[in-house]
Amino acid sequence: MPMSETEMMLKGYGLTTAEFFYGMPDYVHVLNSYIWQEYDTAPDHPNLFKFVEFWQRELDGPLHSVRFSHRKMIAPGEWRNVTGEFTLH
Repeated sequence: MPMSETEMMLKGYGLTTAEFFYGMPDYVHVLNSYIWQEYDTAPDHPNLFKFVEFWQRELDGPLHSVRFSHRKMIAPGEWRNVTGEFTLH
């Protein structure tokens, strides 16, 4: 069973966004772009590299460059343990 997004974030996954620039198969001097997003772990980024390998193996458009960013959605300082709540008025 796949993990939910919250479970993935609690296990250290963060949202990775990559922009792929590639040459069109028939017009290799024309660059096009493709946006890819997936939850992945830094600094190794296994899902991103798996997708790059798939691209190079299965798709005709040669890769020119890849630009990516990674954002860890939940950081340790963002969670607090609340043991009580006081209401005034």
